[in-house]
Amino acid sequence: MHDQDTGTLLRRLRLERGWTQRQAAELLGVSAQAVSKWERGQGCPDVGMLPRLAKIFGVSVEGILDGDLLPAAPDGGNMKKIQFYVCPDCGNILTAAAGGQLACCGRRLEPLEVRSADPDHAVTVQEVEEDWYVTFRHPMDKGHYIRFAACVTPDRLLLARLYPEQGSEFRIPQLRGGAKLYLCCSRHGLFQAKLP
Repeated sequence: MHDQDTGTLLRRLRLERGWTQRQAAELLGVSAQAVSKWERGQGCPDVGMLPRLAKIFGVSVEGILDGDLLPAAPDGGNMKKIQFYVCPDCGNILTAAAGGQLACCGRRLEPLEVRSADPDHAVTVQEVEEDWYVTFRHPMDKGHYIRFAACVTPDRLLLARLYPEQGSEFRIPQLRGGAKLYLCCSRHGLFQAKLP
């Protein structure tokens, strides 16, 4: 954390909201002199203050520590490069169309690496009415199961959350136009399977 960079960022965030130093100080429970000192690079907020600063300004603690908010590259409106993330603590599933810095439960998440489906994670797909009926032989035990299935087209994402001890099948609406099917194993990660 560099005092000057952090101070410049805090000033920019405060001005974006149209707040005076006194208004920001009241929200934070500190003096206006403390806010002024931070913004001039003459010191930094106490570490215990960082989560509150992040919440008030709508940024990450990491962004405050870095002293810069790095914008993600524009995605061009295409889902071809979608990335999946799973929180190791709570199991939350997150997606990003063009990457980004995602965090959950206080941890920065890394995108899951996509692999081709191996025999243990292979699926059988049948067309049933307007749906795809997908079956697999993967276990669905509490410690080892398929977390989710996702069908992705260039402009759409359909995510089906799966749970331990449910059947080894699911139905999803047929999405046309170059759809890809992804399955996420709780132990082995993300696999891409073939669709008809």
